Amino acid sequence: MKENADKTLHETYMSRCLQLAENGLGNAAPNPMVGSVIVHNNKIIGEGFHRKCGEAHAEVNAINSVKDKELLKDSTLYVNLEPCSHYGKTPPCSNLIIQHKIPRVVIGCKDTFSLVSGRGIEQLKNAGCAVIVGVMENEARWLNRRFFTFHEKKRPYIVLKWAQTIDGFVDVKRNENEPSKPFWITNDLCKRLVHKWRSEEQAIMVGTNTALKDNPQLNVREWFGNMPLRIVTDRNLRLPKNLNIFDNSQKTLIFNSLKNEISDKTEFVKIDFSENKKNTVLQILEKLYERNILSVFVEGGSELLNTFISNHLWDEARVFTGHKYFYEGTKAPDFPLSETKLLTSNFYDDTFFELRIRQ
Repeated sequence: MKENADKTLHETYMSRCLQLAENGLGNAAPNPMVGSVIVHNNKIIGEGFHRKCGEAHAEVNAINSVKDKELLKDSTLYVNLEPCSHYGKTPPCSNLIIQHKIPRVVIGCKDTFSLVSGRGIEQLKNAGCAVIVGVMENEARWLNRRFFTFHEKKRPYIVLKWAQTIDGFVDVKRNENEPSKPFWITNDLCKRLVHKWRSEEQAIMVGTNTALKDNPQLNVREWFGNMPLRIVTDRNLRLPKNLNIFDNSQKTLIFNSLKNEISDKTEFVKIDFSENKKNTVLQILEKLYERNILSVFVEGGSELLNTFISNHLWDEARVFTGHKYFYEGTKAPDFPLSETKLLTSNFYDDTFFELRIRQ
């Protein structure tokens, strides 16, 4: 009975850690999202989260929030990710915990980043701390899925997003000389939600045809948050310079086959556009990995989305189905449902939404 009670208590405080950690979404990257709670006699006496890369970590903020530091010697520190044990932009959190003689530490999951990877846990144990690891481990790993994918698979976490009509199209049939503009399938509520999502990822990516036909700004004007890095594929540099992606309002990467060049906030990056589309995508992901980009929000078009899907280079798909018919045009991407797991579904007014992950 006591063991079950302890487990429930640990999960209660770990849930709070996860709740706090999520406040760092969109700001902590490329660092993980971390929350920490300090408990004395079953009462929270301190808490904190990692607000922004380069700033104090969650454990530091939690310890600093405790008014009576003497209580730390008889407290339990909860944290959703293993405390760091190396000098980066800030000193090791494991050292600070040991310095304050905190006797018990409960951890959500191990940090698989090579500079940590169990060393923080080992340091705490060697200093005499009682350490418990694996409380709400699945939830802790899911929260930092971008971070773990980046360090374990050596590529960014890939989120696919598209909107389709009831009859399965993502775009109308267009005339060759038709002006560049989007054809909206969803509603204003969905648009604001997508802009919120953009602010939560480090980069947003579209293909040549989407940039040309829709002339997107790829920003977060409908939401308050960080502007993502804009990524566009343009093999032969045929996109006209009057498009919104060339307005130098935010950092932009143009992957192409012709040149490497930097002009203000726009950088042209040369890669090999081979007939093997998987090889092209892998090159892009490698360049983004080198730039420490943890996540990419891929918004289209259909050809680019299908390339990620067919080569199993995606992690999450967010699909809207609006209450409209196009009858003809560009078909929506398709993936075998047997390869996906439905996590959530919802209606946003007249639009149905599904969130799926790749199994």
